[in-house]
Amino acid sequence: MDGVAVESFNDGSVTPLSSIAEAFEELARLLKSHKEGSKEEARLRLDTFCDACSWVSVLFECLGIAFKFAELEYVAKVRNLKEASRTHSTLQEILDLDVSNGTVKKPGSLSRNLRRVRQGLDLIRALFEHFFSTEDHSLKAAASTAYAQVCAPYHSWTVRTAVAAGMYALPTRDKLLHKLNETEM
Repeated sequence: MDGVAVESFNDGSVTPLSSIAEAFEELARLLKSHKEGSKEEARLRLDTFCDACSWVSVLFECLGIAFKFAELEYVAKVRNLKEASRTHSTLQEILDLDVSNGTVKKPGSLSRNLRRVRQGLDLIRALFEHFFSTEDHSLKAAASTAYAQVCAPYHSWTVRTAVAAGMYALPTRDKLLHKLNETEM
């Protein structure tokens, strides 16, 4: 789904949120069916994981300039992992490779890129959980809380300050829902 633009959902038949939900529900089904049908540990295919993750870039895009850096980083990491799926078939395989090479914490390593993708997924999950769980549906409050929980502990004061300033550039609730082609929230 590399390079998906929000405009691709403009016909209204499919929404970004429903596409993301479907992709991750399929991942869950694959893992569950594998676990039930085998005594081996379930191994998630790297290409399948990357395909599901690529849908999430649309959510970053809908958040606008406030999350542009996060979007660019997330997309780059997913793309890197997708390229790696040509030679490594599972998530476990890339982790095992980096552990054996002692490169788990090395910038640019596949396992570090995987951690960054997971952090991006956690950020989006937390943001939307907070967004839909409050009465006022404040995107700024939800994004600020999600960032503080997921990313702020890893960022310097300078980055945290820039992110806080960027929160004022988030779209309104109505604009976000319009970008996502969602009307029933």
